[in-house]
Amino acid sequence: MIGKQGRVTGRIGPGLVGEVMVSIRGGVEAFYAHPTVPDEEIPVGSIVVVVEYFPPRTVYVARALA
Repeated sequence: MIGKQGRVTGRIGPGLVGEVMVSIRGGVEAFYAHPTVPDEEIPVGSIVVVVEYFPPRTVYVARALA
């Protein structure tokens, strides 16, 4: 999971549990997402990279570099 890219489908930000869709196991699955940088907001549609993974469905993400 760590290092995989995903697309934000539910806004990520302080005090929010966002959502990202990540390609895994031959399909696309939804994960609860939190920002790795405190107080960062990541809007819907942004591409992110998984930095930490906490099974079964929680990830910490950072914006992907273009």
